[in-house]
Amino acid sequence: MRQLMKQFFTKIAAILMTFVVLFSTMSFTVNQHYCGGEVYDSALFSKADSCSMDEKTPSKEDCNVADKNCCDTILKIYTGQNELETSDVSSLNFNTQMFLAPFIYTYINLFEGLDTNIIPFKNYTPPLLVSNIQVTHQVFLI
Repeated sequence: MRQLMKQFFTKIAAILMTFVVLFSTMSFTVNQHYCGGEVYDSALFSKADSCSMDEKTPSKEDCNVADKNCCDTILKIYTGQNELETSDVSSLNFNTQMFLAPFIYTYINLFEGLDTNIIPFKNYTPPLLVSNIQVTHQVFLI
């Protein structure tokens, strides 16, 4: 269960990081059309629709006489990051690589515990002894 949770959170973190990279490098434009000081239309990635006041001359009821044109189009450009910096492990010197590889491996395995005690020779029987090797070779532990 713990392993499944770890895999799940690792996948979620990887997906979130891809979206962070995607949205930090993406550029987009917002086009807004104002008529009489109020937003008439706004569009993302395309041109905003203009009102009918652009084609005809404004009347006194619609606009102020002092204004030459009561309609305005504002284009807001949001630029993303153009260059991504990638760090390469090969740029590190040899001693640093020789330290980092075992450190990362042991750090990752530090938090992994075995749920059950695994005995690799549990299902195997010991070999049959023909003679006692210690007595035959006269090697005794003191």
